[in-house]
Amino acid sequence: MNLEAVWHDLECGAYSEDLALWLALAARAAGSVLDVGAGTGRVTLELAGRGVDVVALDVDEPLLAALAVRADGLPVETVVADAREFSLAGRRFSLIVVPMQTLQLFGGRPGRAAFLHCALDHLEPGGLLAAALADAMDCFDSEHDVPPPPEAREILGVRYASQLLRVVEDDGRAAIHRRREITGVEAEDVIIHLDRVSADEVASEARALGFIAEPYMYVEETERYLASTVVVLRAPPD
Repeated sequence: MNLEAVWHDLECGAYSEDLALWLALAARAAGSVLDVGAGTGRVTLELAGRGVDVVALDVDEPLLAALAVRADGLPVETVVADAREFSLAGRRFSLIVVPMQTLQLFGGRPGRAAFLHCALDHLEPGGLLAAALADAMDCFDSEHDVPPPPEAREILGVRYASQLLRVVEDDGRAAIHRRREITGVEAEDVIIHLDRVSADEVASEARALGFIAEPYMYVEETERYLASTVVVLRAPPD
């Protein structure tokens, strides 16, 4: 059982509101795509299913192992690497996508700068980088003051469930507290930290490294998911 893939699917796999945006950017870029923080393939498989060549990069090998099985026959390559220090031997991409707040997992401004340096080295001249941002502190408000129902799935008679408990501020980051439960096994509480950073801050940091900032794009809020602002950055033309 690939337990890491099970939890990732439960906690991230159902989100689809952003897929149209990534597809539109891929059509605009008209070339190969690097999916950063690809996980089990939520975005990668959508792009590859439309004939886009995708390199799926993630630091967690078990997630990419699940993706590789699901991508059988599709134009997908997987790479296990830290997004802050990857090197793909001269590969260049027309588009790099960083969905679902992955950019906010990099450990603040130094981590973002390290990633942006790597990304710039792997973009074709004029290529695009697009990264989704959201403030997890907005998960709860006056209209949503209790946790949502758990995400759950039964596999071979065993129930797996992940419950969002709370989101609290923690030294400039949003700490997302979840409880993971498996039938017959003691529950495990996990905390995921996301940097709290604005689109304007990211755009400013990127411009200082040589990127050209383009107008932001947006993914609208739904009853289940926060809105996202997508920072769009262009590599210099030459």
